[in-house]
Amino acid sequence: MLKLVQIQKKYYETLILNIPALNLSPGIYWVQGGNGVGKTTCLKIIAGLIPFEGDVVVENTISSKKNPIRYRQLVSYAEAEPLYPGFLTGSDLLRLHTSAKDKGHEDVMLMAPEMGIPAFLDNPVSSYSSGMLKKLSLLLAFTGAPSLILLDEPLITLDHGAIPVLYEWIRHFHTQHNVSFFITSHQLIADNALPVTATLVIDNKNITTVYPH
Repeated sequence: MLKLVQIQKKYYETLILNIPALNLSPGIYWVQGGNGVGKTTCLKIIAGLIPFEGDVVVENTISSKKNPIRYRQLVSYAEAEPLYPGFLTGSDLLRLHTSAKDKGHEDVMLMAPEMGIPAFLDNPVSSYSSGMLKKLSLLLAFTGAPSLILLDEPLITLDHGAIPVLYEWIRHFHTQHNVSFFITSHQLIADNALPVTATLVIDNKNITTVYPH
């Protein structure tokens, strides 16, 4: 599903991540680590959003460096604190995402009502609360036909009613479409809410995979 090859990331002269190799099979992975260890940086590298040394490969052959357009169709990312141009509406952003990707696994407009998104979708995002922005960013991550969805602190600012909906989206896309997930969260994932394959612990600039007993 995912291969990291000789990953190095520096900010100025400070080495943030140094991952010689990581090979993961399809699954749902909970990414853990203390503040400032590089969790968000790691997700942005995998999403192809920031420059780095090395390469990331999905589906065995699709390289973030050699096949950037196809790679970005296969890897979706929802930021912890999403920011969008304030003059755009949620509908504008949804059209942009769907037009840039393959035919979707699912019709996300049928998913949107489950989080109450249609009520604000046609409003400019400058009027959105943090919870509305989070719901929109999560819906956008499920557009197209990704093989990997990266969710950075997805539970932050979500109301209690939306969290079980998100869990159901994750379970459904994983079981029905074989989509893998990386989820960073300081909040505990409720027991049995998700079938977590393994925990990825980022520490000392590298990643350790911890499988459940």
